[in-house]
Amino acid sequence: MTRVTFISANGESQAFVDAQPGQCLLDVAQANGQPLEGTCEGQMACSTCHVIVDAADFAKLPPASESEEDMLDLAAGATRTSRLSCQIMLDETLDSLTVRIPAESHNMQGI
Repeated sequence: MTRVTFISANGESQAFVDAQPGQCLLDVAQANGQPLEGTCEGQMACSTCHVIVDAADFAKLPPASESEEDMLDLAAGATRTSRLSCQIMLDETLDSLTVRIPAESHNMQGI
């Protein structure tokens, strides 16, 4: 079991979620009512599943691919620890992962 903490854009609410190893973070977020759109359904063709990973957890993640980096360049409010949740596969090394939901997103497919 992997525990994930989602922090709302305003920082006021937190959701603690248990996930199974092998699950995609986007799927876990959506199944638990988090406001991540995931317009491209995990095909890495938009940035509407952008999350900001807690700095302490960021180093636990494998590096982002060049394609993911390209999409993050288009994400609203991207930071140094931003990732696309569709590209984060949960496993036991990510137990206690904390991510913040950004205040806004841009659907790049609609442009």
